[in-house]
Amino acid sequence: MDPLTVVASFLAVLAAFLFCVAIYVRVMGSKLNNPPALVSDLPLSTRFKLGKTITKEQEAFFETYGYLVFEQVAKKDEIQMIISEMDKIQERFISEGRRTVYGVPLFYGKYNGQPFLQRFAFSSVFSDKIRSFVRDPRFEPIRQMVGKEARVGDEEKDGVVINRYINLPGSSYPKLGWHTDCLRDLFYGRMPVKMFNIGLHLDDCTADNGGLRLIPGTHLQGFWSMLFRKLYFFSHDQDPEEIAVETKSGDLTVHDGRLWHRVAMSTRTGDASLRRSMYVPYLTGPYEPKSDESKTQLYHTVGHLLRQFVNPVKLTKRD
Repeated sequence: MDPLTVVASFLAVLAAFLFCVAIYVRVMGSKLNNPPALVSDLPLSTRFKLGKTITKEQEAFFETYGYLVFEQVAKKDEIQMIISEMDKIQERFISEGRRTVYGVPLFYGKYNGQPFLQRFAFSSVFSDKIRSFVRDPRFEPIRQMVGKEARVGDEEKDGVVINRYINLPGSSYPKLGWHTDCLRDLFYGRMPVKMFNIGLHLDDCTADNGGLRLIPGTHLQGFWSMLFRKLYFFSHDQDPEEIAVETKSGDLTVHDGRLWHRVAMSTRTGDASLRRSMYVPYLTGPYEPKSDESKTQLYHTVGHLLRQFVNPVKLTKRD
């Protein structure tokens, strides 16, 4: 084929692609600028009540912006139960000298010179109480929203994850950079599948104490934007379109896995900066449980090595 013809064909395909991208961006932008009538008067900070079903208003808000905040879903005694179970899991992992669970590294920092577990993977595997709690009937409307066949991924991906963010010397987890929850699927050699992350917030958290930041509507972005809008986990800069999700202890957040989000660092220090949350993955697609034989993915290995280099934490295994 004539080289000029090849170049011309390539340019024509490129022009068509860019035209489609421009149309997509215009359409997605119009959805945010002109939201459905059901949610057009609702502020982005709207807090909903979780009932026996998801309302049409809640569905429209989620479809438009990619997240929901439900107030006071968990009771005080349930929050205390989760915190107590968290302490038991930490004691077990430290006594075992455990660094990973099912191939997923555990994030250790230091608190008063002692090991302090800051990211617990697969917590419901090690706590019957947490495993039972995340299956409570009150959460059924959310599972149904994901899909009739949706399931709690206790032993898939990173399982039920508990985070403890704290801003003090020795902390390895004071913040978390921009990311979507879909990148993992690419490392497993497949296109992202439908996934919602359900976050139970164990502490009151106002904007000055860091906490969750979201860019509303980015769950509607194209594949290219999902991959390259931000530098995954390394980018922490404030985005002009982000919002701060302020929560109270017992609140529940739901966000689409395709939504860009981060966790900001607290402006406070020490105990006043502690923010604890538990994330429950609701999954669709093939059932893919992990085990002690599961390999650690490259991105987890790199992150673990970087944390140990910057903030080495020694564990003393006990019999």
